[in-house]
Amino acid sequence: MKRSRFYVVLLLLLACLSLLNLFCNQVTPQSTNTYLNHHDSVQYVGKQQCRSCHIDIYNSFIRTGMGQSFGPASRLKSAAKFSHQPLYDADLDFYYLPFWQGDSMYISEFRLQGKDTIYKRIECVDYIIGSGQHTNSHLTDINGYVYQLPLTWYAQKGRWDLPPGFEKGRNVRFSRGIEMECMSCHNAMPKVEEGSVNKFVSIPDGIDCERCHGPGSLHVQEKLKGILVDTATQIDYTIVNPKKLPWERQIDVCQRCHLQGNAVLKEGKKFSDFRPGMVLSDYMEVYMPKYKDRGDEFIMASHAQRLQMSKCFLGSNQKNGTSASTNKAFETLGLTCITCHNPHISVKETGVQIFNNACLKCHTDKACTEQPKQLKLAKNDCVSCHMPRSGSIDIPHVSVHDHKIAVPISKKELSKIKVFEGLYCVNKSITDDLFKAAAYLNYFEKFDGERSALDSAKKFLGKQIGSQSIQLRIHQFYLQEDWQGIIQLVQTEIKDPQLLSDAWTNYRVGQAFQNVGDLDNAMLFITKASNLAIANLEFKNKKAVLYIQKGDLTTANALLEESLKLNSKQIEPWINLGFSNLQAGSLEKAFVCYEKALALDPDHPQALLNLAALYNLRGDKKMAAVQLKKILKRNPSNVEVKNLLKTLS
Repeated sequence: MKRSRFYVVLLLLLACLSLLNLFCNQVTPQSTNTYLNHHDSVQYVGKQQCRSCHIDIYNSFIRTGMGQSFGPASRLKSAAKFSHQPLYDADLDFYYLPFWQGDSMYISEFRLQGKDTIYKRIECVDYIIGSGQHTNSHLTDINGYVYQLPLTWYAQKGRWDLPPGFEKGRNVRFSRGIEMECMSCHNAMPKVEEGSVNKFVSIPDGIDCERCHGPGSLHVQEKLKGILVDTATQIDYTIVNPKKLPWERQIDVCQRCHLQGNAVLKEGKKFSDFRPGMVLSDYMEVYMPKYKDRGDEFIMASHAQRLQMSKCFLGSNQKNGTSASTNKAFETLGLTCITCHNPHISVKETGVQIFNNACLKCHTDKACTEQPKQLKLAKNDCVSCHMPRSGSIDIPHVSVHDHKIAVPISKKELSKIKVFEGLYCVNKSITDDLFKAAAYLNYFEKFDGERSALDSAKKFLGKQIGSQSIQLRIHQFYLQEDWQGIIQLVQTEIKDPQLLSDAWTNYRVGQAFQNVGDLDNAMLFITKASNLAIANLEFKNKKAVLYIQKGDLTTANALLEESLKLNSKQIEPWINLGFSNLQAGSLEKAFVCYEKALALDPDHPQALLNLAALYNLRGDKKMAAVQLKKILKRNPSNVEVKNLLKTLS
């Protein structure tokens, strides 16, 4: 599995301040499992169904950041300006230009040589992700497979730039698949095709009511039957009202998405399984890296984490049935996200005094009189001093309020060297060693974590037994590129085939056997992976490569053509199909395949290398050398290519 970065950019989850007076007298259920819409038979109905009864709330909510978080690309949805010069990525030597053609938006990638355009690729923008308060990022849909495009509008700075994670030579261009982890926090409840990484069956148009209230089909059915509940004195268990949840479950509703980090799913769980009112840690544990003396840094979607680091939060909420505070107001009220935020009203429409009033519940209006100068500069705005706005460390050109409520500190802390101290789980205090191991593996693979993370994973795995332990150990060996370690583990410890029921685990084992030349066992495990995840194109392509290596070009070609029919914008299948045709002696067909691959990525080293070999077979050493020199232009230290050039000359 390729290493990738997951950046989830979402505005602060809000909740209802106007109902705070009722909050003190709320009635909480004896068990959150009593909510009837937790049952998997209860379906999501969509925000339009909610609108029919809650029109005022709907009209207000769709103006919020959540309500505008996602939608089909349109001039109305886009917050960007289009009168500008193309954006230049100096690391990859590509220009990018967004433009409209009628009502359709496109992004053009091109390369210049002098004033001549020597390469161009244009992709349609199908979706815009982000409300436009901070960013608009852009997605394309290829037969249901969704990918991020390499251009983002940064609203606060009023500029176009590469998306988060694409900068500093890391531009993956059009190949970053949008997976369920990302989509499920920027949207209502999308459906991904079973066995796929980024192929979606349905995609709603933004976060909706049911992300905070849970699926509503049962609620609608009962109201249509005339079954009503006096919610002023009782709880309607057909739908979740977050303000009537215990504070821990309230926080879980918010931190399902406002806790961006290293999410480790519990065994057998999916990102779509959690519903408001449930215990989030029953479905996933979210880990964050801890650095020595770097408590001032935060990432974009870290609101829940930072809030829970605040003294106000720690001193306010009851834990294990006892209050951690002597403050009577806190004992009955508690500090949660909804203390300050109303999810139905845009933060831009919420006045400063509303936020100040939340502070004044516990702090008197004379609390800052000792600092009159700072108070005047802040225009009597508590947030501006105690939750200062600054840039997050993961999203460029964006500033947000740090939700760790604190007395302002010196910025000298930023100059200190970052020393990684380890990972900690934000949403659960006591965690299992297996989940810690999984967190360290994910941290290394997905977030470019320190190499020491693999040692930490090995330590937590220890001598654990069971299917999950074996899967994690295989993952650890895979990331260490210890192919013999994987093979020995499979041959000595796996007695029950069901222990390898995970698609990615089978893929990693197959890759290990392929790398040591055992093609029969490689085919066995790759086939199992492909059968477990039939919509995963990477598995399908790997299986085709094995057929090429085994000499069955007919079967390989059929698999590659099937893959390209599903998504013709894949580069590797075109290269592999070209190689297969080359093996079969079909030079012209091979040439067409390599040209198609290079039309998608003019710098792809394997496509250029294969094309050079093809030109050499044709006897055209000059054109073969041209392809090799293109590789050297991007990678001047490639010794293999340098030697091939010497051979040609």
